[in-house]
Amino acid sequence: MMGTLAAAGMDDPASRSVQARAPGLRLAYPAPRLAEEPAPLHSLGAMPPTPAVSGNIASPIRATYLRLLTWAFTFFNSVRILSYLPTVWTLSHSSDSSQHSLWTWGTWFFANVTMSLWLIERNGSRLDRVAAVNICNAVMCLAVIVLIVVARF
Repeated sequence: MMGTLAAAGMDDPASRSVQARAPGLRLAYPAPRLAEEPAPLHSLGAMPPTPAVSGNIASPIRATYLRLLTWAFTFFNSVRILSYLPTVWTLSHSSDSSQHSLWTWGTWFFANVTMSLWLIERNGSRLDRVAAVNICNAVMCLAVIVLIVVARF
């Protein structure tokens, strides 16, 4: 059996362990192996650098696309900051917060905070405009949360 495993490229401890428990089972793929070195960042859930950013296969079209996408994201999320103002105004001029969910606003607040922190970490612990916009969104969500709490309690 060991010769068969070796010929199939599956002569490793994990594959032998599976074969020992189920002798008739034939593995289609070798069992995953543990890495000797630390896993690269992209295997931990972070996105690998894009070619236009890393410079590997610098495509002018892709670089332009990424630049436009970043500016569009920044623009629309900056406009989103302004879209909180009617809610803030209404809550500050009325004591009725029954139409606003603390759970929803809290979820949005923490989503913006964690996204900001992730972006900062992804950018080598540096604040960029995308993370700054997310921080501003988090601040506006927090303002709405404070107004809801003041109106209710």
